[in-house]
Amino acid sequence: MTVSPWQPASTRRRDALLETPVLLLMVFLASLVLFTVGRLVEDEGRVVSLMAFLPPIVAVIGSVRQTVLTAVWSTGTLFVVLLGIRLDVGEVIPPTFATALMSALSIGACRYRIHRNAEVSRLRSAAAALQRQLLRPLPFRTPEVIIDGLYQPVEEDSMVGGDIYEIAMSPYGTRVLIADVQGKGLPAIGTAFSVLGAFREAAQREPDLLGVVDALESAVERHNSFASRTGEPERFVTALVLTFDERSCGLVVNCGHLLPCLVCEDPDESGPLPLADPGVPLGLIGLSPEPRRIEEFDLPEGNTLLLFTDGVTDARDPFGVFYPLRERLREWSGIPTSELAATIAADLQRFTGNNQRDDIALLALHRVPAPVPGGEGDGRGPGTAAGGGEPGPGGEAGASSRFTTGGVPGVPDGTDRDGGTGGGADRSHAGATDPHTDRTGA
Repeated sequence: MTVSPWQPASTRRRDALLETPVLLLMVFLASLVLFTVGRLVEDEGRVVSLMAFLPPIVAVIGSVRQTVLTAVWSTGTLFVVLLGIRLDVGEVIPPTFATALMSALSIGACRYRIHRNAEVSRLRSAAAALQRQLLRPLPFRTPEVIIDGLYQPVEEDSMVGGDIYEIAMSPYGTRVLIADVQGKGLPAIGTAFSVLGAFREAAQREPDLLGVVDALESAVERHNSFASRTGEPERFVTALVLTFDERSCGLVVNCGHLLPCLVCEDPDESGPLPLADPGVPLGLIGLSPEPRRIEEFDLPEGNTLLLFTDGVTDARDPFGVFYPLRERLREWSGIPTSELAATIAADLQRFTGNNQRDDIALLALHRVPAPVPGGEGDGRGPGTAAGGGEPGPGGEAGASSRFTTGGVPGVPDGTDRDGGTGGGADRSHAGATDPHTDRTGA
């Protein structure tokens, strides 16, 4: 993940934009210009009096020390110049006093600016630490997929917005969530937290993907119930929930979210994933007569699956033209998978003129190359006892043995990831026979 999407380049801000020698040189040159202009217009007194504005300018861009040095220089130089043009002391004291007073105010303003910047920096550091606990740093590798991504909240200081994602390594495979809470910025964070917490727990507990989605639905309903009692608006959440195991295919439940896209080695094959119509968002299941369904899709090696929120598709250029994501997919076919997320981030910034209007979240998922059977780390060599693990949440022995010391899944022969047997012949949970069949019976 690039630096700009979700972390500030540095949590410490410099008090001064310029080094002290450079800034003092600029102040000296500005004083010399004012003195020269005053001589040319034959009104040195009025022109040189403009030096009183040098300390306020330095207070905006410099440190307290630089502001003090500029104030001393401006006040002293003005006093000397006014005396040099043969003015009496009564005419010199008022402009000199005014310059000294403005210099003192500038020093105070500079101290306040630096103190406030320090407080903001501490808050951003705390927000960055909180965000590292809430959103998993990317790229991230699991036994099944490598996940890179892009995360840019529209409110820079909030660090976390209404767009969220999470990756969980469970006994049933790698499970991925990407979601977009209705609204943006700080008001949507409460709902986002409830969805994240529910996913992290359900991903490890529920053997069936629909069970995970049901847990997310319950979390949103509970949060909306609390929000209605406190006078806050109820919100819905669009989401994609996916599972990947050692096979080349994946399972997905679409809860009103944008269709994911494939970036294939063959540009002509790149495009939106062919899935059925998305279901209703989380929090609105009571409005839909149709139950949610699990669908199966292929993700062979060499292809990349893009999951994103509407901050990507709704991004506009300065003329109001929407970001042409589908047209860009073909152009990205030849880009190495490790560089794809950074390429999309840079392309979005160029297209929008760095004028972001909504939270942006994007995940790029690449299939981990399959291990050689019987080779090192394939989970079936002499160092791995298939089926020797503790019983998993579904009750089958060996469910936890998929996490081997080599970091590669080692699933016992004849055990289906969703709890079935027979080498995957019974696919009532995965839906291999008909990817659009209703899975409520799972």
